[in-house]
Amino acid sequence: MNCWEVLGIEPTGDHARIRAAYERQEKFASGEELERLRQAFKEATGGEPQTDNSPSDAGNERRPQVAETPAAVRQEDQELDASERQVVREVVIQVRALLNDSSRSKDAQIWKAILGEPPADQPHVRKEIADALEPQVRPMAENGSFPAPVVQFLAGWFDWHSLRDVQEHDAEEDLEAENPTGDEQPQEELPPQMVNFWPAVIGWIVGLAVLATLFSGMGGGG
Repeated sequence: MNCWEVLGIEPTGDHARIRAAYERQEKFASGEELERLRQAFKEATGGEPQTDNSPSDAGNERRPQVAETPAAVRQEDQELDASERQVVREVVIQVRALLNDSSRSKDAQIWKAILGEPPADQPHVRKEIADALEPQVRPMAENGSFPAPVVQFLAGWFDWHSLRDVQEHDAEEDLEAENPTGDEQPQEELPPQMVNFWPAVIGWIVGLAVLATLFSGMGGGG
């Protein structure tokens, strides 16, 4: 596994992006995993990862990087860093290429694979991607260019409420097409099956006649 695979990014000379990839994983790495991560950073940049310490922190132990941010969980309105903006650009390029392939663009799993790849799945990054794609993708989803599974995924992923309205409207139209009058169609009742007893009656009569003949023959012989 090379340094780029450890960092989880494509080969790049952008030190800001490399540092961002390193810092994202450093929070959860320990032991040998942390050592591999540091070695990968060194191979990618040619230097050791440095920790930014303010003068007031000079005599203190290094604090976890999560504590350096105002909140542990990033909010949707958080400013994107350089690496995240690059991710947004790459995802938008992939989606626009997907739109040029009519067969693949109708596969919801491909949409999930492109849009759900970290860190594109982070709320604040997802919002930037949604804003970039909305002018082109949202109208296509509303006018029926995509099948229902794709529209359903996009509606939930980007929180595009209008797509949910379109789905509900289409469902109502399907119901109206099946029942244009809007009335409940009563189930057709089948007439009760008529049972003909005459063959059975005739059979009994013939059977009794045969028995009578046998008994009379036996009596005459006595």
